[in-house]
Amino acid sequence: MIVYAAAVPVNPKVQPDLAQPDSAQPDLDGALARLGYESFRTGQRQAIETLLEVGRLLLVAPTGGGKSLGYQLPAVALPGVTLVISPLVALMHDQVQALQARGVAATYLAATLDPDEVRARMAGIGRREFKLVYVAPERLAFPGFRGLLARLPIDLVAIDEAHCISEWGHDFRPEYLQIGSVLAELSPPRIMACTATATPIVRDEIVARLGLGADTPQIIHGFARPNLVLRTAELRSAKDREHHVDAMLSEALGGPGLGQGTAIIYAPTRRGAQEEATRLRQHGWQSATYHAGLDPGLRESVSRGFIDGEFEVVVATNAFGMGIDRSDVRAVVHLSPPGSVEAYYQEVGRAGRDGQTAYGLMLVASTDLPLRRRLIERDNGERAVDPAIVEHKWNMFLELMRWAEGGSCRHDAILRYFGDDAETLDGCGRCDVCLRIDDSSDGSEGDVETIVRKALSAVARIHGRFGLQTAAKLLLGKPDPRLERTGLDRTKTYGALADRSEAWILKLLRRCITAGWVDFHGDDRPIVHLTEVGKDVMVGKRPARLLLPGDDAPRSARPRGAVRSERTTGATEGVDLDAEAAVVFEALRRHRMTRAKAEGVPPYVVASDRTLREIAMLRPRTPDELAMAHGIGPTKLERYGEGLLATVASARGPA
Repeated sequence: MIVYAAAVPVNPKVQPDLAQPDSAQPDLDGALARLGYESFRTGQRQAIETLLEVGRLLLVAPTGGGKSLGYQLPAVALPGVTLVISPLVALMHDQVQALQARGVAATYLAATLDPDEVRARMAGIGRREFKLVYVAPERLAFPGFRGLLARLPIDLVAIDEAHCISEWGHDFRPEYLQIGSVLAELSPPRIMACTATATPIVRDEIVARLGLGADTPQIIHGFARPNLVLRTAELRSAKDREHHVDAMLSEALGGPGLGQGTAIIYAPTRRGAQEEATRLRQHGWQSATYHAGLDPGLRESVSRGFIDGEFEVVVATNAFGMGIDRSDVRAVVHLSPPGSVEAYYQEVGRAGRDGQTAYGLMLVASTDLPLRRRLIERDNGERAVDPAIVEHKWNMFLELMRWAEGGSCRHDAILRYFGDDAETLDGCGRCDVCLRIDDSSDGSEGDVETIVRKALSAVARIHGRFGLQTAAKLLLGKPDPRLERTGLDRTKTYGALADRSEAWILKLLRRCITAGWVDFHGDDRPIVHLTEVGKDVMVGKRPARLLLPGDDAPRSARPRGAVRSERTTGATEGVDLDAEAAVVFEALRRHRMTRAKAEGVPPYVVASDRTLREIAMLRPRTPDELAMAHGIGPTKLERYGEGLLATVASARGPA
């Protein structure tokens, strides 16, 4: 989906005089093959072609959605240099290694590097030895570096994690505010901003602060992740929390030491992360703790250990996971809700990047609201917080709480939140809400539809005139001057749900909002109106799939302690490998780990799981046959082909 910004620039002085992109289209398919890919994912070609044609683009796609190809491929195809601005050292490090493994000259600059190494890399940048240069935003404050950039033939500037420029986003970083002035100085022919989490207001602020102009295309896609099984569960005690965590790890990973993948557990505090990691170690899990208070060397060790497969579970604050690219994360558990829907979906999106079934479990307790309010107001105790920012962040948290309580498909609710209506699923059929709708004991399907249509009828009658409370009073049959003045107390809808409480009716109406059937407009005194989809549900053109409110808060869809009755190994899950292919696959995994450790790179730099599965199924004997596997481009064939073929030959035995 493409939309266009309608923002007024925050600082009119920071308006780069954007040069027009070259008219000649680069060879995208050739660049794709050079990077070792066979085809584009949905929306990737559209994004790249838009960037090349217009010269400006804001790309919004979820974690693991392939945003990096949006700037890496043009960087390979274009003749000059691409500058990538990213706050994530781990991401810069890993992407540079992956590009180098594919024969693409790339480097990065970060404060974690030795000063002599920084000087050496800057000298290489000045000699134009690199196609891609990754830098942290703090680097832009150095006049010497900005002078170096001014002498380079920069074809593209890409800003990753672009939501960090927005004070209304969930992860504002002041150092991002200088990017607009750098763009004004460089006037690059192409600018691309990427983010995984951006509501419309954040998108507009990104465009404005970068000075890109109100006509900048905004492509939003890829938020549908139906392979994720999303759930929430209400906690009543600390033991309840432990039980849910243990049941989820058993369901997703089978048990300690089985090699079925990994899990990430997010804790709200550093102390909580340490305590949970200790508890899990006592239960046999190879677990580690990660948070911003640890020594940088220890944090790096945990990150590397997680990528290299040394840890089955990492228990962390939200400081962990940014830039971590591991495909076999089978579960993400939140011990308490994060700060927003954006933060939640970014974190849970680190699960299931291989497309196989993965789980997201968010635990909710009565103490979450006051805890989150304290965290927002003190802002880590470092500075006073603007009351407007506090209120905004509080409302973002309440949106997540409404999502947790909501009675419609969890995936569809998130897609609507991000404005990605084109990918809604009309029910994923797998989340806890969809399963409860299918097995609901609140009444028959006909009863649910009748109740929902009554509620929507009330909204339709007050459409554009009153707020949610008035709609509830209309359904309850409660006397009110506004209803009497407008004659609504004489309609069939008056008292249509008189057998319910006002609190229950309000909860039902809020669920209709979450489902996308009812919406608000107006700021000080918001009034409700029926959406077009809501009208279709009201008249029976669309199904009324909704979980009616009950006395209990949402519970996990599976019974406690439930474990899948049938399991395959994490290596072959979801792939039809015969017995010989499974043996070859495991041999290839061992070879990949050995080669990765020898080269000091993450295993996926050598080959992805998908690549190894395809090699195992093909069982190639020649380089030409090996090149048929996904992800094996010319550079990887030259660098790793001999070892992969030898491993296949050894594993399959004599012909």
